[in-house]
Amino acid sequence: MNIETLLKTNVNEHTEKKANLTYLSWAWAWAEALKADPKVSYKVEMFGDKCYMDIHGTCMVWVTVTMFEKAMTCQLPVMDHRNKAISSPDAFQVNTAIMRCMTKALSLHGLGLYIYAGEDLPEGEEAPDTKKDTKVTIIPASPKTETLGISADRLAIIQLCAENIKEHFAKDNIIDAYGEKMGITDGEEAIALHNLLPSNIRTAIRNHHLSLKEKAEA
Repeated sequence: MNIETLLKTNVNEHTEKKANLTYLSWAWAWAEALKADPKVSYKVEMFGDKCYMDIHGTCMVWVTVTMFEKAMTCQLPVMDHRNKAISSPDAFQVNTAIMRCMTKALSLHGLGLYIYAGEDLPEGEEAPDTKKDTKVTIIPASPKTETLGISADRLAIIQLCAENIKEHFAKDNIIDAYGEKMGITDGEEAIALHNLLPSNIRTAIRNHHLSLKEKAEA
């Protein structure tokens, strides 16, 4: 099993809807990951003695999943039942966010990625009643990204990340825009993502990063 197979896997029977977000069962997702790569592993990123990053009184968890010998990191706010960030969450809420974040990180390897793209079915699969094409639209690569040697699958993920960042920025949500960008940790992929973002968003994210750094050093 490889990333192409995971991208085409229909996970709909293993999801649940909460408010406006769709969640994939972490236990089922992890079982599928083990089938695809028995060496798969995940790591909860630590911030000092805490398993979350404190952002203006709310919390962001970060999880790295290593699969097919490639590490991918995702972040997720600790949220309540309304999908709003929680101030001073308890251990149960943090643990829930960590497992959801692990599942989100798995999607960067292909499993359930179409859910985060806002699609109802995986790539190449048609609904039986409408025969509507549900493939994720891929934005043509810019000349700068074509020279980086990034695979088409990975480029599709980076482009999706760029669109998510633009949506967060349009809603004045610099925290999630910053978190989305920091989820791309590979050097060449980070450069590709940088090239896909307009200068005003790059500047805003950089300023937010510097602000967090100054607070951490204070």
